[in-house]
Parts: sequence; structure tokens; C-alpha cells
Amino acid sequence: MPLTITSADSESRTITGRVVTWNETGSTSAGLTTFKPESIATKNVKLLLEHDRTRPIGKVLSMTATEQGIDATFKIAETTAGNDALVEAATGLRDGFSVGVKVNAHDFVDGVLVVAKGSLDEVSLVSEPAIDSARVSSVAASQDGSDDEDDEEKEEMKATDENSDPLDEETEETNPTTEGEKVSDTTETAAAETSVEASKHVPMAYTAPRSPIVDKVSYLQYSLKASVLHDEDARQYVKAADNTTSTAPGMVPTPQSRTVINALANADRGMIDALSREALSATGMTFELPKVTAVPTVSNIAENAAITESNLSATYISVPVNSFKGRAISTIELIDRSDPSYLTALLQNLEFAYAKVTDEFAVGTIAGAGQQTGVNANTATGFLGYTSSAAGAVYSSSLGFARNLVVSPGQWTNIMGYNDNGAPLYNAAQPSNAAGNVRGDSLRGVVSPGLNLFVSRSIGNAGPTTSTGDFSMVVVNPDAWTWYESPRFELRTNVNSDGTIDILYYGYAAIAPKIPFGACWNQT
Repeated sequence: MPLTITSADSESRTITGRVVTWNETGSTSAGLTTFKPESIATKNVKLLLEHDRTRPIGKVLSMTATEQGIDATFKIAETTAGNDALVEAATGLRDGFSVGVKVNAHDFVDGVLVVAKGSLDEVSLVSEPAIDSARVSSVAASQDGSDDEDDEEKEEMKATDENSDPLDEETEETNPTTEGEKVSDTTETAAAETSVEASKHVPMAYTAPRSPIVDKVSYLQYSLKASVLHDEDARQYVKAADNTTSTAPGMVPTPQSRTVINALANADRGMIDALSREALSATGMTFELPKVTAVPTVSNIAENAAITESNLSATYISVPVNSFKGRAISTIELIDRSDPSYLTALLQNLEFAYAKVTDEFAVGTIAGAGQQTGVNANTATGFLGYTSSAAGAVYSSSLGFARNLVVSPGQWTNIMGYNDNGAPLYNAAQPSNAAGNVRGDSLRGVVSPGLNLFVSRSIGNAGPTTSTGDFSMVVVNPDAWTWYESPRFELRTNVNSDGTIDILYYGYAAIAPKIPFGACWNQT
């Protein structure tokens, strides 16, 4: 609000305004806070600058509690800091008041701390008050800098500014209070008063005294001198030492990134990706698919010759629905008090585990029902012999084209290394006779004779499959094998007896061997 200089005589040097307004919510170090009427008793306290106890600039001349709040007039010390405060208040640069209060009784209403009773500890002149209406209303300052106050009062004010009372400083260290409308809870359930600040003003630069504190032992020694013997030099040394990380490492928090490193699981499902996909029915734990077992025939029939009878017949194949479940147990405290990224990481890793078990299930099922080629070595020639013969075998069995090749990570490594006199066959940038493209930074590629490559880490870990031996590669007609899957579900249950939270992650899936020999495995 606009400020008015009410007097200009050197004897006045006062700042007047409302230091706190009842029932007005402000943002403090304890969060949103409101003071009830008469919740703070008036008291002779010092006027500080920005809640810094080492920078007192005045003291109370009068303080009155009204129906609206607490109004006060402060006598400003005749010091450099006092002169600056008068100018800043008069020009509106620093025209706010903020109180430091020890809370003795309070409630929480809709997330707002409502103070019912508190003890006034100090008042500060601030640039941004927590309660917006706590503003300076008038300033009476010396215009010519003359010195007309009586000597006793001037000496008292100067001594207050230059050397703060050691007793007050000791109280600050042993009984911290809240500042900037900062609130310290002293209810019976609290083990100790906490110290918080609405805003922390750090000087742009300062010179720390040369300190004899060089380790934790000397830090303890001078801390005892400062707190027990009230040694001012020791107090300054401890204050300077607190600005370093070597003597007070516990005061320096270690930041933690939200990026989670996980080399144990991922969502890759190479085998399932190579199959055809359909949605799973919402009901039932089994379903049936019609499969043609005989087809009508057409022949070249001579005139008047009998036509052979034929018909279409079919049967049904039964496909079981399987359930895949994962369970994680956490605590209420961990869910409530941890970073939200914890729960995200927990659910993500349940999804990774779901991907792993379902892909292994698909690999094991196909390995147990598919056909197998003759023996081919793990060489460039042997690889071409296997893929070409397997593609032919798949077409003969399913009358559908083999379009995909699924290999283990070990065979993926072999394929990338196949070469012709040192020239790579499957990862050349501009090959003159392209055999395909397989890259080390992708689990997908194309290999001769035109098959789409998929890499599945489940091969070698499920059923009879191996890393680079028999059943380490399979050529698939995706229409011969279909993967059915429901959406994934999440169920949380509170176990009240021990305060844990049980998280169940589950889904339903089925694999249909429409034409089992539509998959052909290798043999080495």
C-alpha cells in the first residue's frame, strides 16, 4: 500500500503499521496459516530485518491488539541499517511486517494451520510479508540525519544493532522458532520444537572468520564453548564452520535422480510379437475354434461320367485360457511418504515380469508342438540352409508363407557375425547383394530369404530351447499361431492388521495352435 511520512524530525525515527491481521490466510514456513483473533499476546520485542537475529534495527514503542489485528510502532536505531530501513519503508521497497510465533495451540482446517494461541517472539521488516495486509502504514524519519535523541536511548539502540544480546542468541540456538509467519508446533505430542522459515534470504557475499575448527572434534569443542560458556568467539567459529560440508555433512542433502536404472527386466516379447494377435473373449476359461478337416473336391469328369461325392467337414480345437499373476507387498508408509515415482516403478516392473512369463509360455508351447528341420551348422551357409528349408516346410504344412524368424540372443550374435571374407552379410550399409539387415541396436531386422527377424530372450529359458543349439531358432507362419490376450488388471488390497498394501497384477491369455507345424525349429 502507499506509504506516508508523518513526521520528519530526528527525534521520531518510527515505523508504524499492522504486524498481523486476524483471520487472514498467508503462506508461511508451516504452509497456509491463519491467526485467530487475540491468538497472539502483545509483547515488547525487537524489530529484525528479514528474520535475521543478527540484524536488529529497532524495538517496540507501542503495540496494540485490535479487532482487526495487532498494530505496532517501532523505534528505529540510529545506525546505517536503521537509516536504510527507514528509506526502504518510506519508498515501498521493504514495507511489510512478518511475525515469528511459537505456537501453543492450533487446529488444521481444510489444510490450513489455524493458530489459536501463540507467543510472539519477534517482528521483522520484510519485502514480501506472508500476510499481504501486514504492511507499514506510516514512517517518521530524520531528513537531515541530525542527532536529537537523548544519549541514553541512542546508546541503547546502537548497542542493540551492533551487538545482539548473548542471551537472545542462546535462546535462538536452544529454542528455535518459526519465522516469516513461521510457525513452530509445541503441542504435547511433539517431541521437540521444529524450526522452519517461510523464506531464506542469503547474502550475496560474506567473509567468514578464519576458524580453528578443522574437524568434528574441534567442531564439538567450540560448540560446547559457545553454548555452555557463552564464548562469543567460539560462537562465530561454529557459525562459520556450519557453512561448510566437511564439518556438518549431515546438513547437506544428497539429491536423488528420478531416473531408475533397471538391467534386470524389460517389456520385450519377441516370440509373441512374431505371432498373429486377437482379443480374448471376456468370459470363459476355454474357447473353441472351428478347424477344417476335409474339403470338397473338384475333378475333370467326362461326359455322362459319375461325379465323385465330396463334402466339407470340420472339428473344433479347444483353447485353454491361462491366467498370469504377480503380487507385490508394500507398506502404507512407503506408498504415502515416498516419491510418486516409486509406485510407478513398482507397477512398471510388475508389467515387465508379466511380459517375461507370457513370452516364455508362448515359446514353450510352440517348441512342444512345432516341427524341426534337419541338421544345419551355426555358420553363414548353415543359417541359409536352415531358413530356406524351414520356410519350405512351413508352407507345406500350413499352405501359408513363413514370414517371421525368432532367434535367441545367442543366435542373434552369430547372425551379426556372419560374413563373406570379412564383409558382413546382414549389417552392411550398402551391400551390393543384400542378404538382409541385422543391427546391434535393434531386436528387429530382415534376413535371407526375406524373413522378418525377432529376438526373444525367452528362447534358451523355456521348454527344450537352448541358446545356440537345438531349438534356438524358429521360422513361423504367424497365421498358424495366434496369441489371445485380455487387458491387464491391477487390484490393491489393504491389509489392516499389519498396515501393508497387497498389490495384485494379473491378466488372461491363450495361444492357439491353429496349425502346429506352421512353426519349424532348427537342429544343429
